[in-house]
Amino acid sequence: MAAERRLITIGHSYVVGENRRLAHEMARAGAGRWSVTAVAPAAFHGDLRRVELERISGESCAVVPLRMRFDRSAHLMSYRGLRDALSGGDLVHAWEEPYILAGAQIARAVPRGVPLAYATFQNLAKRYPWPFSRFERQSLARASGWIAFGQSVEATLGSRDGYVDLPHRVIPPGVDVDRFRPDRAAGARMRRSAGWQDDDLVVGFLGRFAPQKGIRDLCLALERMRAPWRALFVGGGALQGELERFGRAHPGRVHIATRVAHSDVPPWINAMTILCAPSRTTARWREQFGRMLIEAMACGVPVVASGSGEMPSVVGDAGRIVEEGDAVRWAEQLDALLEDAGARGALGRAGMQRARSRYAWPVVARQHLDFFESLIGSGANA
Repeated sequence: MAAERRLITIGHSYVVGENRRLAHEMARAGAGRWSVTAVAPAAFHGDLRRVELERISGESCAVVPLRMRFDRSAHLMSYRGLRDALSGGDLVHAWEEPYILAGAQIARAVPRGVPLAYATFQNLAKRYPWPFSRFERQSLARASGWIAFGQSVEATLGSRDGYVDLPHRVIPPGVDVDRFRPDRAAGARMRRSAGWQDDDLVVGFLGRFAPQKGIRDLCLALERMRAPWRALFVGGGALQGELERFGRAHPGRVHIATRVAHSDVPPWINAMTILCAPSRTTARWREQFGRMLIEAMACGVPVVASGSGEMPSVVGDAGRIVEEGDAVRWAEQLDALLEDAGARGALGRAGMQRARSRYAWPVVARQHLDFFESLIGSGANA
């Protein structure tokens, strides 16, 4: 029997317990073949608050906390005590972008002869200024391979210097299909809390209230619809004031839920008849994945998304894709779905099947381990 290998996976997002789900599932999927250690910040300044390392009961991977430097800057943050934390592994997996300081720091700290694989969401072809261009070169010169979190990432980076000659795989993020599942009773509770009836038709949005997320386009589409809609916005951000004004213009039809913990998201999704992701591509941003899509699909809620970034690949044939910024077309598509329960049911079933077969965490974890084993087997750039 082959000796158990040790996988060390590191990422600043691991400070949040839910974000270590990949490490946890890799430990479960690799039991007997891999032991998994997640290196995470002891604390990290997030977008809204300082987050202390969250512990999880029954977590299958070991967790090593490290102090951080400059953690208010995603590009310039770095880890303290990194070299010791990355020693003794058979492979290091870096959930940090290669072009940031932490990415280059990891490249320098991984022991000679140990394969290193990066994971990236970068789906825009950017020319980085110094020193970030140097960080990227240093990271990729040491890397053994990389994981693209989507088809649009692979299309962007697959021919880029430094990436093109390295082995890589397209592997998506995952979703907890046990927590994100159809739950009509939970959805009904949320509808009642908004003052709505169980049979009201609810158009939902989940995410940041930001211009690039298409909030304004969705509001324009709602005003053009003929179906008797209700609108549920779950999230927070700069456009909350605009949404509140939109709600006052449509009394009783709009509910805004803010400060919703990720653990409390499933009931809100189940309160939706349709989930919308009307993101708009800009010169500096396009949708990198769309986690809310796979969460809604796992709940059996039909999804309608724009063509921004990775979303068409995420949705596949399990939802509807509508052109970015076309409020008239969005209104038409939403009306058509709200008026056709059969079509909604078919899309909901297709979404659940797609979520369970492609995006469930155990599936995603096995894909990661298969790739890592291929890197060790090939001795790629170790």
